[in-house]
Amino acid sequence: MLHIRVSTPAAAALVAVALLFVTGGQVSEVAYGRTVTQAETSPAATTTSPYVATHLYFGTGRHNGEPPITDDQFMKFVADVITPRFPSGLTIQQGRGQWRDKTGSINKEISYELTVLYPAGEARTHNPDIEYIRKLYCSMYGLESVGRADVKAQAGF
Repeated sequence: MLHIRVSTPAAAALVAVALLFVTGGQVSEVAYGRTVTQAETSPAATTTSPYVATHLYFGTGRHNGEPPITDDQFMKFVADVITPRFPSGLTIQQGRGQWRDKTGSINKEISYELTVLYPAGEARTHNPDIEYIRKLYCSMYGLESVGRADVKAQAGF
């Protein structure tokens, strides 16, 4: 039996995430100050349901000498365009991104990751809204793309 002891909550979270990636989400024991039993991690013991987590990646760098998209401009886009389509909730994280554009240049920029969770059965319903958000952001700011990743998830609220 493997017992992992970590003294800080942040380090414990990192260990848990690493174990989830290594085991494909099949972790039966992770010590976060104690041992988690198989019964606590079994599907019958959870109160989660199948969800989809959609992650959208918004860059802020612009072409042709245009100034970068500001935090205020991005948050206005969130308030005016995204929130009305996902009023139940969303998460935004600011980061540093880089990508290769259509000319082959590598661009580094401040970026935002938007995550929305919705029941898996509503994926087709939300797809047009997600695609509208991506296309509108690109057309408003003259960008090539907004990245998208859809991930199956188990979530409970």
